[in-house]
Amino acid sequence: MNILRGCCFSLLLLFCTSGQFAHAVEVGQTIRVSGLTSLSGETMTAEQFAGKYLIIQIWASWCPYCHKQNLNLQKLAPQLSSDKAVIVAFSVDRDEFSAKNYAEEHAWPFLTAMMTPEWSTTLGKRRGIPELYVVNPQGKVVRKDFGLMVDADLFELKKYGR
Repeated sequence: MNILRGCCFSLLLLFCTSGQFAHAVEVGQTIRVSGLTSLSGETMTAEQFAGKYLIIQIWASWCPYCHKQNLNLQKLAPQLSSDKAVIVAFSVDRDEFSAKNYAEEHAWPFLTAMMTPEWSTTLGKRRGIPELYVVNPQGKVVRKDFGLMVDADLFELKKYGR
């Protein structure tokens, strides 16, 4: 009976981890960058991101660590050349209203959008939030961090926007 239970558990574990969201994109992998619609209604196409580094932040309005990291991104944004790098912050809030109000209240100087099924599939399973990715102009993930980063780590991101 224990062998049968162990086999069933193994099969269940294999099934749960083999789905489309179980794969997490890692440094060195190439992703397909797609467009998005920001919380303010601005539509950005994949072509508008072409040739630029994409700094992607995954956040939620209820997350205090995300708030601190967004404050650092707020300081970083004006130091980046807009023709070299773009910051996109995807909210994983359950409702767009909370994310939109939070983003408007803080007037973030970078794109904020809701996480879409397409982007979620592209980035894969998250380890937690905040989570940050840097994607080079060729679509290759060159950096991935999760959890609260220290200020020095975030300001190292300036090199992608020079």
